[in-house]
Amino acid sequence: MAHGEGACEHWARLMSTRTGTDGTRMDIHTRPIQERIDWLMALSRQHSETFCSPAAWLARERYLAAHPTRIVVMKCMDGRIHIPHATRTPLGIIRPFRNLGGIFDLGWPYLGEMLTDTVREATRAGHAVLMLITYHFSRGERSRGCAGFDCDANAALQHAYQIRKQAEALFGDSHEHVYPLVCGFETDSDALIIHGDTGDVLDISTLRPDQADTLEQRVMALCPDMPNAVRRDLLPLLEGNLTHVDSLRSVARELDIEHREWVICVGRGFDFLHVPNTALIVGPYSPDLSEPIGTAASIIASNMAAGRIPEDGFMLLASTPYQEVGVDKARAELKSRFLADFAAGVIRREHPELARLMSVHTAIVNWPTRRLEPLTP
Repeated sequence: MAHGEGACEHWARLMSTRTGTDGTRMDIHTRPIQERIDWLMALSRQHSETFCSPAAWLARERYLAAHPTRIVVMKCMDGRIHIPHATRTPLGIIRPFRNLGGIFDLGWPYLGEMLTDTVREATRAGHAVLMLITYHFSRGERSRGCAGFDCDANAALQHAYQIRKQAEALFGDSHEHVYPLVCGFETDSDALIIHGDTGDVLDISTLRPDQADTLEQRVMALCPDMPNAVRRDLLPLLEGNLTHVDSLRSVARELDIEHREWVICVGRGFDFLHVPNTALIVGPYSPDLSEPIGTAASIIASNMAAGRIPEDGFMLLASTPYQEVGVDKARAELKSRFLADFAAGVIRREHPELARLMSVHTAIVNWPTRRLEPLTP
């Protein structure tokens, strides 16, 4: 296993290729659609098993006892943006909000309610919230940046600052209870880049491992208004990222990855999907889901037309998490079925030829175990 790579991520990397009868390695992206779907479902099961293991449970409990600040991350659906992996944080600590391009508006009713509920839950428990507002880019090649912003890193950064302003309007600009932190993610090195109020940055890729003990002073200078408790609980992420980035310096990585997505995911509960260029994830946050769903379908169609994926089909997967059996589970089932029907309707209307190749799957996610549970048609 590669140094610093979690068991689930390592397994996914290995499973993204198969060995043919002639001994050659075959990329999962080139396999028949049913084989690709079976691979994805196996990936979800492996993720749940890893999450539910005694070691993983103990790691989460121990971490939260020492670092109780709640951490949420606003991020792109790009599979390369795996913050727990890049910071060596136990699975289940960081709560992700994923959407195409990392594009959000806190005025969206459902998104605003989810964030507010998260903050209320933390506040009642006596904890603050660290809100990481991320954007991503590639230093080595502009075209490896965020497609949601046409690979324009500055445009993505400005959008992150807009979200920060909205967070301040929603939770207060004193930053005492919710600290919105703009954070870049450089995908060639997996390095975090922390943006301060003055325009200065803390680029983890520029530091050596023996400079870990300087991180606290650097954060204090960059974010002087950050509460002590929040800063204390941010430091393990930065220290983990420093170790992770250093471990990759001598590792050959496949950076020139072209778009080869063959899955459209609508809803939530896709934590297991951190395999690059596999899925396009549309969070259920925007009041107008038809636009991002149509965009995702256009990308799938172009991937097929360019021969980057087979033309035998693609997967549409709708998912909704639930916490408890009974009404909560029943609501999740209804919502997933609605999302599947809605997304399929958009694709049939805007891409009728592509729709003929669509394999629709509906599921719910048992959130305490992260178990994906397929629903029958």
